[in-house]
Amino acid sequence: MEGIIPLWKEKGMTSHDCVFKMRKILKTKKIGHSGTLDPDVEGVLPIAIGKATKVIEYMVDSKKTYEGEITLGYSTTTEDRSGEVVSSKPVDSDLSIEDIDKIMSSFIGEIIQTPPMYSAVKVNGKRLYEYARAGEKIERPSRAVNIYNYERTSDVNYNKIANTASFAFKVSCSKGTYVRTLAVDTGESLGFPAHMSKLIRTESGGYQSSDSFTLAQVKEAMDNLEIEKIIKPLETVLTPFSAYELNEEEWNRVRNGALIPKAEIPGNKKMPVVFYINQKAVAIYSDHPTKLDLLKPIKVLRTEL
Repeated sequence: MEGIIPLWKEKGMTSHDCVFKMRKILKTKKIGHSGTLDPDVEGVLPIAIGKATKVIEYMVDSKKTYEGEITLGYSTTTEDRSGEVVSSKPVDSDLSIEDIDKIMSSFIGEIIQTPPMYSAVKVNGKRLYEYARAGEKIERPSRAVNIYNYERTSDVNYNKIANTASFAFKVSCSKGTYVRTLAVDTGESLGFPAHMSKLIRTESGGYQSSDSFTLAQVKEAMDNLEIEKIIKPLETVLTPFSAYELNEEEWNRVRNGALIPKAEIPGNKKMPVVFYINQKAVAIYSDHPTKLDLLKPIKVLRTEL
């Protein structure tokens, strides 16, 4: 068994929980996921099986799309609704839609984020949430991420009892983006403490929510001997890369990890390039670091068909 199952992770489960359950359902150990989702977040979590675990890094590097909700009026320790209130400020009904949209569009492009204390980022061998739970403060490393699109998708809803205002949003971003932090920073730019009150991941690894299956659906397919109907070929992950179909002589060299002269590959192909045999991806090659006329393997996917 090999390939990708775009799993729909349900709320209340960790990504590790999903991998554990998938191993039991599919009766195989070689399984991995392509990017952690918080327990409170539901959404697309591509699961790699067998040889497809070799392409997990390319799914991790792919664009992610989320739909959620930002609530202005108070911030929390975890930057989402599960945390304790840190600060609050009543929100009146005079917020300008134009100001909100202008602030949100200002985040599009490369931005610098500081990961929240309640996150899995490691500092000095410990995860930040371990420091947070122990009440310890530590300097957090900032990092650059990319926001490809960020827009409001609903009117602003005012809660006069709670003195808050909420609105839905959609964001497409690079790996490593903390959407919770984006929500908080958006609120601060509008002059209010804020938190992310809802979040769903609708795209990851090139797979959409419409492509996804729940654990119950995976189990049903397995029980009915129809699991192959929902497993996507690992090649679907590699479609953004250049492709080259090998002949038999080239395949014999590639399967042994040989260096390949660039001159043998027609056209100015963007690196890396995926080598195929009979439409099956067998290896990923890229520029040799010192021998400029050669390509070297960076990932061997299959040595036999």
